[in-house]
Amino acid sequence: MASGTTLDYCELTDIGRRRANNQDAKAVLVPWSPEQYRRRGWLFVVADGMGAHAAGEMASALAVEHVPLVYEKTAARSPPLALKGSIEQANAEIHSRGESAIDMKGMGTTCTALALLPRGALVGQVGDSRAYRIRGTTIDQLSRDHSLAWEMEAHRPAGVEDAIPKNIITRSMGPHPQVAVDLEGPFPVEADDVFLLCSDGLSGQVADEEIGLLAGSLPPKQAAAALVGLALVRGAPDNVTVIVARAGANEASATTIDATPWPLTDEVPADAARRGVSWPLLGLAAASLLVALIGYGGLTTEAAVVSLGAGLAEALAFATLAAMGLLFVGSLLAALLGAIAPANGGVRVLRPGAKLGAGPYRSYSCAASAPLLDGIIASIESAADGLSSRDRDQLLDAVTEARRPVAAGDLPAGIRAAAAAIGIYRRVVEAARSDDTVHG
Repeated sequence: MASGTTLDYCELTDIGRRRANNQDAKAVLVPWSPEQYRRRGWLFVVADGMGAHAAGEMASALAVEHVPLVYEKTAARSPPLALKGSIEQANAEIHSRGESAIDMKGMGTTCTALALLPRGALVGQVGDSRAYRIRGTTIDQLSRDHSLAWEMEAHRPAGVEDAIPKNIITRSMGPHPQVAVDLEGPFPVEADDVFLLCSDGLSGQVADEEIGLLAGSLPPKQAAAALVGLALVRGAPDNVTVIVARAGANEASATTIDATPWPLTDEVPADAARRGVSWPLLGLAAASLLVALIGYGGLTTEAAVVSLGAGLAEALAFATLAAMGLLFVGSLLAALLGAIAPANGGVRVLRPGAKLGAGPYRSYSCAASAPLLDGIIASIESAADGLSSRDRDQLLDAVTEARRPVAAGDLPAGIRAAAAAIGIYRRVVEAARSDDTVHG
């Protein structure tokens, strides 16, 4: 546990049931002092690599290495700038590696990063891995999927049920020199809020309501194990990675009215921040001075006095002199002040209470219910069919034990019993794997 914090977390990854290697990766950057927490908070990162041979595995590994490293080094910047910059620099590194070797060319990875800060939770997003928040009986998806399925669902007319292709992402880190990074938040944090990051190996097999139920009801270690195990129960065709973090009292948001705004663009250095002389304003000043002198001189000539009368000629002369004099002084001052003022008017800031992005994008109730638990338990029971007789009998006994409290209306006990049954299945799967299988 980090010094001065009350957050509890667990990170877990699994190769799944059908993959030859694990192209998922994860990282947690822990604040080891209250000052570190104040400056840059916690950082959680999940990446899901793509590419032939070892390319995807390298891409995700580079993402979870460079994002925390750059974020830590640039913590003096505002959190949005540091998080966005860290993902952009990691993208550049992945692209450079991909261009340096034929078998790595075009490699890519998703990247979902969550910074848990005193002001709230800030999300950086590329791809279709996800960031969730579970609060009470509601699960919110804080990140937006960069996927074809997401785009088609967003633009599909109501009532149309066309088949949507899965696992086609529209944005990733690595294939291009630059990448667009979505920033979301900061989302205010309350004590006991649970934040969950995962690859689509989890979200593709476990419904959002089920993710919220297990992550919100169990401690992070048990929740992570149950979620990965449930994905295995349902076949786990892809690698599965999850980070579960439960905030404590010390992580509750503490935004105050005098909190410093976060710059969203870099400030111009002081020695390069001068606007320079405005020649148009100086030209206006010179022209107004010339008009004042010529006009005054013309209106005070003997011919003008005779033509207009002495009183009117004198009044017009002074009016012209005054107007042109004011224009001369104003334009001259504007030119001088513009030359010495810093050119920082383009720096955008995020003020306390404001947020970036449009999240949460989806919200579901994850309240414990008999139908929701029955669906999980039924999946466990179905998975018993492929086991040896001894393992099948043990798992079916655990399923029976899970159904008893659900039938009696003791849903919290039913959740714990279902998690225990999932644990039995996961241990059976792990025991059946060869010794050289790498899993989390």
